[in-house]
Amino acid sequence: MSFKVAFIGAGSIGFTRGLLRDLLTVPEFSDIEISFTDISQHNLDMVTELCQRDIRENGLSIEIKATTDRREALKDAKYVICTIRVGGLEAFATDVDIPLKYGVDQCVGDTLSAGGIMYGQRGIAEMMNICKDIREVCAEDVLLLNYSNPMAMLTWACNKYGGVDTVGLCHGVQHGHHQIAQVYGLEMKEVDIVCAGINHQTWYIKASHEGKDLTSGLLEAFEKHPEFSRTEKVRIDMLRRFGYYSTESNGHLSEYVPWYRKRPDEIQEWIDLGSWINGETGGYLRVCTEGRNWFETDFPNWMKEAPNQFVPEKRGQEHGSYIIESLETGRVYRGHFNRVNNGVISNLPNDAIIEAPGYVDRNGISMPHVGDLPLGPAAVCNVSISVQRLAVEAAIHGDDQLLRQAFMMDPLVGAVCNPKEIWQMVDEMLVAGETWLPQYTEAIASAKERLASGNLIPTRDYQGAARLKVKTIEEMQQDREAANKNAGESDKGKDREKIES
Repeated sequence: MSFKVAFIGAGSIGFTRGLLRDLLTVPEFSDIEISFTDISQHNLDMVTELCQRDIRENGLSIEIKATTDRREALKDAKYVICTIRVGGLEAFATDVDIPLKYGVDQCVGDTLSAGGIMYGQRGIAEMMNICKDIREVCAEDVLLLNYSNPMAMLTWACNKYGGVDTVGLCHGVQHGHHQIAQVYGLEMKEVDIVCAGINHQTWYIKASHEGKDLTSGLLEAFEKHPEFSRTEKVRIDMLRRFGYYSTESNGHLSEYVPWYRKRPDEIQEWIDLGSWINGETGGYLRVCTEGRNWFETDFPNWMKEAPNQFVPEKRGQEHGSYIIESLETGRVYRGHFNRVNNGVISNLPNDAIIEAPGYVDRNGISMPHVGDLPLGPAAVCNVSISVQRLAVEAAIHGDDQLLRQAFMMDPLVGAVCNPKEIWQMVDEMLVAGETWLPQYTEAIASAKERLASGNLIPTRDYQGAARLKVKTIEEMQQDREAANKNAGESDKGKDREKIES
């Protein structure tokens, strides 16, 4: 069989390469068409060279068509995989650093809180351009597989306003599933789960082994685990108080709720600095910066290492390739997908993007009815959904009043800042992001005037409660294995340095 898969934001050495390996592991896909596009010709050339080497060494004759012309890459594509990060690290730094001036201490800043909301404003503006291109040049039955964050906001905008059938994909459910198996001393395949909620706030509402319930004993199991009891303190505390384990990492989860990062002197109690994902201030920004620097420096060594093997035992757990395989071959795949709710979770809003179990075959992606989430987890999700809805509508309409209301309603921002501080913080973030926010031209002009007036609320030079310095290339060279792992973790959502027309 032959069809075309286009990768947008393909200049990411780890993520693009892994997704391509997963896709080309499917025997029927040995002659599909592959196109890569990215705004960085340099990064695109490196990734294409590496991936083409993998293809050649696995005995396939596929020739990757790589171009910085997005419409050309998308032409006639049946599947589009999106991994963009609009604004790159320059914009990402403002998502972390400006809120710190107001006391908002984030670990990641790409899903909710001040950073996630602004990341969504940039991403939605560009996703609407991407959707326009997809509608005009792709195959009629095209499916957009979105890996870019903020997952719920971007997927919401693409489905409601972009006119493109879009599924959001994340690996958080798999990671938590693996942890649950670990604390019980089981293999992941031995534990059956039902996980439902919204992206990065999805809850394991059922877990069982050979028909025996595991959910009721989870708290004790996690509290006794020698590693997780130290690295997952926020998740364990949420489990203690809400009764269910949540998908997202300790650092991520800590910034979505109002309780764990609002007082600087308490943050250290809830995090662990053994890994950035456990709660380090600006941790993801640091590893992304290190990953970019390492990508540039170490690329020649990647070409010297063994190529990826397109064999089943090396295939990853990312959903994308399995969805395409099921749609094309009819082999059934079960995963957890981000789709418009439409009653799947009955006590979350119908228009929200929920993450829940789904099945894929030739007939498409089917989302079975889950019913009600437990009341506590549903309440946590509903707060975030209110922020997401405001942020999506703000981004689509360039409405800075809605944007400010999204900040007001955000759990962490609201716990730390008063309304005047929020208004000024939004002004600063709009001005800092001017290059990537074409929908806010008038609002940015007004914000500049206010910031230039001199009548400002005092802010502070605050680096956060747990910030670590960016490693130098020399320091990373002392542990190449760790640096390579870092590069792979950091490049989902590749840098995009400007808005494309």
